[in-house]
Amino acid sequence: MEYFIRRLLLIIPTFIGITIICFGLIQFVPGGPVEEKIMQMRAATSGEGGKGASATTTITAEYRKQLEAHFGFDKPFYKRYFKWLITDRIGLKMESYKFPNKTALQLIRERLPVSLIFGITGFLLSYLICIPLGIAKALRHGSKFDITSSVIVFIGYAIPAFAFGMILKMLLCGTVEGLWDIFPVTGFQSYNFALLSFSEKTKDIFMHMFLPVLCYVIGNFAVLTLLMKNSLLEQIGKDYIRTVIAKGGSSKRAIWGHALRNSLIPIATGFGGILMVMFAGSVIIEQIFEIPGMGRLSLEAIIGRDYAVFMAILSLTSILTLLGNILSDFCYVLIDPRITFNK
Repeated sequence: MEYFIRRLLLIIPTFIGITIICFGLIQFVPGGPVEEKIMQMRAATSGEGGKGASATTTITAEYRKQLEAHFGFDKPFYKRYFKWLITDRIGLKMESYKFPNKTALQLIRERLPVSLIFGITGFLLSYLICIPLGIAKALRHGSKFDITSSVIVFIGYAIPAFAFGMILKMLLCGTVEGLWDIFPVTGFQSYNFALLSFSEKTKDIFMHMFLPVLCYVIGNFAVLTLLMKNSLLEQIGKDYIRTVIAKGGSSKRAIWGHALRNSLIPIATGFGGILMVMFAGSVIIEQIFEIPGMGRLSLEAIIGRDYAVFMAILSLTSILTLLGNILSDFCYVLIDPRITFNK
């Protein structure tokens, strides 16, 4: 218990260290919101025709200090960081630079449910498929089933998730003439979703989720399956399993009662990742299928120099990652109570 309390307390200085570094980089790296606004003004004035050059100089000279004051860049670094951390609640109350009249918290609330659905579904499917498959491969090591499934697993591992998503869209979404048109190309819901019945809504969400979730799962499929198989094979080959059998215990009892629990310890390292997966989403998959989730919001914030939203997402992701690491350690102890972190 002391170990977990100590880890929880260490979250505070770790979080402050992460955010100070990222906040400092954002403040001093060129190309921030002030420069972005000036570029927009220059583009607007140059588009007005013959007044371009003189108008640009006037606007830049006159409004630069006002822009710096508007974005808070006229204050010392430590005051800006304190305001972001305390007054603006790690940036959640800050107004977005890209989406007017919306705070970072409002934008995250809008996108979070979509990423939660995709993240939880993909995470659960990964473990529900890969753990039984890894066990089956270990118990039938060297058989035709093991070899065939290994070929499929390695093919899935070799294909990047974004490439797999593009292939699925071409094959099954009607984007190429003569191929199948089964699933929607983009989005999370149909435009007439509100008019559908309950069963039609369920089918609509399923059809929109199927291909993106498949891409989510394929990314972890090979690693988890092979990790489970190799971990179980390693445990089966240890002396305590031979001791169980030598004392008259059956092979089933030795494997399912002793080896399986210990083989789950490496798998537990990923349990803590569920907190981050649920929140962060997948940038590439959400971009390919145009899903309005957290991953896409992160990408839009980075490209649009929307540092208010980016820092809010970064902060929450950091907190969840740190908590997820503690959750993984807690899972170790649940699986094997002999494990201690106090030495």
